[in-house]
Amino acid sequence: MKNSLFGQDLTTVDSLEASDLALIFQKTDRMKKLTVEKGGDDSLKGKIGAFLFFEPSTRTFSSFITAMQRLGGGIIPLNGMKNTSVEKGESFEHTVRVFSTYADCLIIRHPEVGYPTKATQVSAVPVVNAGDGPGEHPTQALLDVYTIVRRFPDKKELTVTLAGDLKFGRTVHSLAKLLLKTDKKINFNLVSPEMLAMPYEITVKIKKSSSVFETSKLSETISVSDVIYMTRVQKERFENPAEYEKLKSFYRLDKSLLTRAKKEVIIMHPLPIAANEISHELDDDPRSLYLKDQLKNGLAVRMALLDVILNP
Repeated sequence: MKNSLFGQDLTTVDSLEASDLALIFQKTDRMKKLTVEKGGDDSLKGKIGAFLFFEPSTRTFSSFITAMQRLGGGIIPLNGMKNTSVEKGESFEHTVRVFSTYADCLIIRHPEVGYPTKATQVSAVPVVNAGDGPGEHPTQALLDVYTIVRRFPDKKELTVTLAGDLKFGRTVHSLAKLLLKTDKKINFNLVSPEMLAMPYEITVKIKKSSSVFETSKLSETISVSDVIYMTRVQKERFENPAEYEKLKSFYRLDKSLLTRAKKEVIIMHPLPIAANEISHELDDDPRSLYLKDQLKNGLAVRMALLDVILNP
């Protein structure tokens, strides 16, 4: 399969084609098998990744570092950019130039929308967006879509419920758009309070090829959903703490609500669960994938992505 991603940036899922998904997912299958059987290999030996996280991260940061190391590569890990010249006032552009001199790729998280794209303008090496404020999170979307399509390989049509903070939730912004690039017909339920609704431009985009049902009531979508994708309310995006407190527990998915669900439904969440939006009683439920499949697939997807970007 032709690798058109070699040496390329990934700052938005808009740049990905269906053929790119096929390549990444095929490679992901191999990486999962490799990890189980051998732990890793040396396919990225001699390559260095610089992980520049201007915003806190647990899973994305750690899984990217683990991915690089399992493939034999080296790392420059900076979670929070503490003890760097950023604290002395060095510009973002100069920081990018510095680390693109030392590394073969830059993995960047930033609290401001568009900063990973800005980095591509001055970086000498490929840039991967690890989350830009309330913008996008392409690699989270890749692992989520991989999880969904591998869970439902034979279903041609899926109903996906995206619930919670759809306004600021970068994971659902990327996920909604990337699902349209699969070979499945997707029906969307968009569940949020009015002030946290999905951005207009994304809703318009998905309505071109999918049915979209918008509601503020999670209960109206449970019985028809194949995928229930919960999100936390993004505390860090609120200027008014009182508004956050009012909305943080707007939804709560629990066993009682799931009595209406399909037997094969899956429950997903990009993590962290911050305000009990999913009851802890569901953590070990076989339908819950957020602490199982999503975590494992996240590592394998990021291994696959680094491999295709850094190897022809």
